[in-house]
Amino acid sequence: MKYGIIGAGAMGYRYGVMLQENAGVEVDFIDTWEPNVEKVRELGGVSVARDHENRRVVPINIYYPEEYQGHPDVWIVFKKQMQLEEELARDAKAGLFHDDQYVFSAMNGMGHFEKIAQYFAPEKIICGTAMIATRLDGPADVDFMGKKGAEVMHLAMYASKSIPEDAEEFVTDLKRAYLGPIVVEDYLGMCMSKVVFNAVVNTLCTMFEVQMGQFIEYEGVPQMARQLFDEAYDACERAGIYLIETRQEEIDSVTTTSHALKYHYPSMYQDFSKGRPTEVDYINGYIAKIGREHDYVCRTHEFVTQQVHLAELMRKYH
Repeated sequence: MKYGIIGAGAMGYRYGVMLQENAGVEVDFIDTWEPNVEKVRELGGVSVARDHENRRVVPINIYYPEEYQGHPDVWIVFKKQMQLEEELARDAKAGLFHDDQYVFSAMNGMGHFEKIAQYFAPEKIICGTAMIATRLDGPADVDFMGKKGAEVMHLAMYASKSIPEDAEEFVTDLKRAYLGPIVVEDYLGMCMSKVVFNAVVNTLCTMFEVQMGQFIEYEGVPQMARQLFDEAYDACERAGIYLIETRQEEIDSVTTTSHALKYHYPSMYQDFSKGRPTEVDYINGYIAKIGREHDYVCRTHEFVTQQVHLAELMRKYH
């Protein structure tokens, strides 16, 4: 299969480079951030490190949407939730999307699959989540966090319970790329499991501006996580959404993942520290929305969402 990456950012580079180098497949990158595209062209590729070490330039093909003439079998989409609608409209106008193509996304938060479904048939949408930490430190400058082989991701079809035969090669390529794919049946329970994890780790690390290893030093983290997880699980259960991990498994994953990625700043903090809007409305805010829609108030998630927005506003005073 041939792949096209929409959004040459932290995770777009991670998936594209690992597929290109480890699975040996053809990958093209589509991006609209001009400093990024031009830096790649200046360097002749993207500068890649792992855990701040062994930095090297990996040659890649990168294009603006309007100049791309290729026809990938699968589009892999990694944009920020706030940017996705505009990005998809621009790509569609440029004629990038075709009926025979699959599309995959493992973006943080929720709401993106509904936007993608405006351009692709439901049976062509592959949903994903990724416990894969990556930093974009500048244009064409990416750092893969975590030991090699530690990558774990889940995927499920948007409109069915099994991977179609003509998309199985995609799963095989993800395995060959060492991205650790696990196929599940229920995309909604899968995605919400990641959302509620991010609602603890990403959000709290952002609020206190700490790495995950620093965050987990506080002995009260499991109790804080329990409070946020209980609200999220209660809201999801009222909505008929059943997560793929138990409440205790989620709490345990906060501890194990934070230790494994102790030097990592979550993506929400990366946006916050650069003065960009965060995705808190698509994470804690989305959980709170589910609760309100089913007569259950997630008071902690609502409060935390407001706190992050307050912190965003208060940046002007610091």
